[in-house]
Amino acid sequence: MSSTAGRTSATPPTLADVAELAGVSRQTVSNAVNNPDLLREDTLARVQEAIDELGYSPNRAARNLRTRASHLIGMRMNPAQEGTANATMDRFVHSLVETSREAGYHVLLFGGDHDDPLAGYDDLLRSTAVDAFVVTDTYLGNPQASWLGARRAPFVAFGRPWDHPDATHPWVDVDGAAGTDLATTHLLDRGHERIAWIGWRKDSRIGEDRRSGWSRTLRSRGLATTGLASRVEDTVASGREASAVLLDEAQPSAFVCASDTLAMGVLHTLAERGLAPGRDVAVVGFDDSQVAQVVPPGLTSVRQPLEDVAAEIVKALEGLLGHPPYVGPGVLLEPTLAVRGSS
Repeated sequence: MSSTAGRTSATPPTLADVAELAGVSRQTVSNAVNNPDLLREDTLARVQEAIDELGYSPNRAARNLRTRASHLIGMRMNPAQEGTANATMDRFVHSLVETSREAGYHVLLFGGDHDDPLAGYDDLLRSTAVDAFVVTDTYLGNPQASWLGARRAPFVAFGRPWDHPDATHPWVDVDGAAGTDLATTHLLDRGHERIAWIGWRKDSRIGEDRRSGWSRTLRSRGLATTGLASRVEDTVASGREASAVLLDEAQPSAFVCASDTLAMGVLHTLAERGLAPGRDVAVVGFDDSQVAQVVPPGLTSVRQPLEDVAAEIVKALEGLLGHPPYVGPGVLLEPTLAVRGSS
């Protein structure tokens, strides 16, 4: 079994903690608590030993079932943007659904008016159809967090509270600047010095965060960033146009992009000019989309640990819905770099 030395005593142990210590799934812990006859004796003994060691109260889960209306977690899904290669949210939703199911919850997806960021929330709150929400678009400056907070509705945010750094709600995020630092360092280690950046408009907090990793890494090596950056909309067409201008005016040997969508635009430009990605010009994207994995020669891309994000969000939800409720500090996770032929 793994050590529990890293846990803080102030944090009430959760079902996820028991699962980690016992080396089993959350569903197995749930079965040990509610349906022990389903488990083998040795597995049940291992889970009970972890429960005793952590001081986990199994009847907390039972109390939740009695006092909560549905054991449903609501999450609003926005439609995919046309002209992009981003399927990050699909991968996240799949991970969240699976992790929630293992913890005894189900995810209720709902839509809403594209122009009204609060559409759908009020109906679910009024009908008590969900126990809590997962909010995913905090970086747009949308008002969901403050609106839900004012109504004392439990929620966990996938994304930092960019506009309210002193916010007290639980959140989980991925360090975008660390990701582009990885990407830029990778290109520097391959001998590139003129590394261009294609990112999003300045009002995108996530875009600026990712840009900062590129700029600080180049500056730490004494390399210039002037004239090597472009801010555009997140579409393949925008990446195509921006990379054409940068190649003509700045002549970079490599690109780091805020998304795989923009990187796909760069690949289009290289193909039009008869340049080979990875051989003539290196390209790195962000999000490690399915497109990155299949487009020739394979797009190097920053990969977000979305499975870990989902696990941390469910852990935070368990704390929020516990008795008494517990709100831990925000969690910032580190991405990795999937290296392929484009770099």
